Amino acid sequence: MLNLEDARRIIAAAERKAVEIGQPMNVAVVDAGGNLIAHARMDGAWIGSIDISINKAFTSRAFDISTRDLAGESQSGGQFFGIHASNGGRVMIFAGGIPIRQGGVVVGAVGVSGGSGEQDHAVAEAGVAGL
Repeated sequence: MLNLEDARRIIAAAERKAVEIGQPMNVAVVDAGGNLIAHARMDGAWIGSIDISINKAFTSRAFDISTRDLAGESQSGGQFFGIHASNGGRVMIFAGGIPIRQGGVVVGAVGVSGGSGEQDHAVAEAGVAGL
């Protein structure tokens, strides 16, 4: 189970990566139920990305898949086409959300938004690695 201390470590690791690549980000961490534990908006990060980061974390936990991988399956003709319209529009189908596993069990997720898809995913990976 993730707690606030864990979420702060994840966010700190993600922020270090964001600084390294020179892109301010929004970083959100949710628990196993998809509920927000913590969020940070770095100075200069887009306001519009606050909800996106939270929803990327929610999406990763709701479906136990990275949003980058979900994106590939949600295109026209894919098995999850139209999924972005589910869950009240909270489902994000672009990179930046990653489930967090401990002992093979998903215990939460991180969501990052504020840069390109590649940047968001890299910062999310750094956050997970920081745990």
